[in-house]
Amino acid sequence: MNTLQAQTQLIVRQRIRLMVNQYEVHGARPDGSEGELYAFAQQKRMAFREQVTLYTDDTKREPVLGFKARQMMDLGATYDVADGGGNPVGSFRKDFAKSLLRTTWHVEQPGLGTATGSERSMAVAIIRRLVEAAWLPYHFDFLVDGRPAFSVEKKWGLRDRYVVNIQDPNIDRRLVAAMAIGLDALQER
Repeated sequence: MNTLQAQTQLIVRQRIRLMVNQYEVHGARPDGSEGELYAFAQQKRMAFREQVTLYTDDTKREPVLGFKARQMMDLGATYDVADGGGNPVGSFRKDFAKSLLRTTWHVEQPGLGTATGSERSMAVAIIRRLVEAAWLPYHFDFLVDGRPAFSVEKKWGLRDRYVVNIQDPNIDRRLVAAMAIGLDALQER
């Protein structure tokens, strides 16, 4: 995981599957292409309590990270992020009130504070709500005390693909990867 923590850019790509959401988390090469696979994630659709587990690869033998909702069916649920051994990494939650117009998330990491991320474009946020355009790209910028921590940009394409740029060297990349997956897996809830 040390090589993951050294990354300043990640690429998260969704695999198209019928009954589950699956994601791959890659490092980015200098040319922007996908590099080393750091994690494979799977989420069952229509579960009562949202839970996503990240593994070293798609054999799903070795869990390395996961996030799980504290409550069942809560619009502002908090998701606890833990490593493969169950040790806390941090948490994230959707700010339901602020998300009515522009989706807003809060990411908390012990010792770092809270990173608050909102959709960059109010116009795109409104269009996405009016036409339920899940295919429309969006951008989230996460700030800690007004300083950029990381950003997540959904790219155009048939499959959901996200480019994650990390500016804060102290933020745990595992927490960033969990939030990037959460943006896709939980965005419409």
